[in-house]
Amino acid sequence: MKISFLGGGNMAAALIGGMVERGFAASDIQVVELDAANRERLEQRFGVRACAAPDDQVLACDALVLAVKPQQMKSALQPLAGRLATQLVISIAAGLRLADLGRWLGGERPYSRLVRCMPNTPALIGAGITGLVADPTVDVAGRDLAERVLAAVGSTVWLDDERKMDAVTGVSGSGPAYVFHFIEALEAAGLAQGFEPATARKLAIDTVLGAARLAAASDEPPAVLRERVTSKGGTTAAALAHLAAAGWHDIVVGAVAAATARGRELGDELGKD
Repeated sequence: MKISFLGGGNMAAALIGGMVERGFAASDIQVVELDAANRERLEQRFGVRACAAPDDQVLACDALVLAVKPQQMKSALQPLAGRLATQLVISIAAGLRLADLGRWLGGERPYSRLVRCMPNTPALIGAGITGLVADPTVDVAGRDLAERVLAAVGSTVWLDDERKMDAVTGVSGSGPAYVFHFIEALEAAGLAQGFEPATARKLAIDTVLGAARLAAASDEPPAVLRERVTSKGGTTAAALAHLAAAGWHDIVVGAVAAATARGRELGDELGKD
């Protein structure tokens, strides 16, 4: 199974590393990367072939992963327009819609063997979550291949409607930033209570990490887990009452809605000809 990458940045490197760990042959992976130093790093680190421009060898692949920045995608795809035949194209570029990618890749007519993905930054340590949606022309084998590639850096969720991808961006794509922000606040609260910085940081991070692992391991919804640590009239109840009074729940829901709306706007902007 031959896989080529257009772009060799952090997310591409994470995918390549995960794929090699899961049995993909390094000799079957190629990367098109403009930066010479990064090409050398990729070759030395993973044993893959890296080149400065897409050549016939790069295009002789089963799947082409689009891993360049969304703002640079249209120009990056110009040398490929009309040159693809049956390759599966997997885009991990945020905001770019299947129709726009297909139009840019097409010659006389749009290219359709496309899968659009939205991974998040924990993929860099193999703990990501990726939403995927496929063009209707992509068969089961193509969907399976896309899932194999993205599963190399975490779990996957398939969507039945591309319009939901903006919400994936709002929930899980931007989600790590919300969690980091919460950790910041929890750490700051610890400092305000007199803890040393290292202690406040460890308490905050390990609390979030442990709670997430407990939620993942449990069959019960988070609301039930929350109730179990909330004694009537106790310390947790006091904290949760403060959060409720500040509109915590609605703030989080509103933040995701804002990110989702911005995702739609970016899709409109980036997809312009």
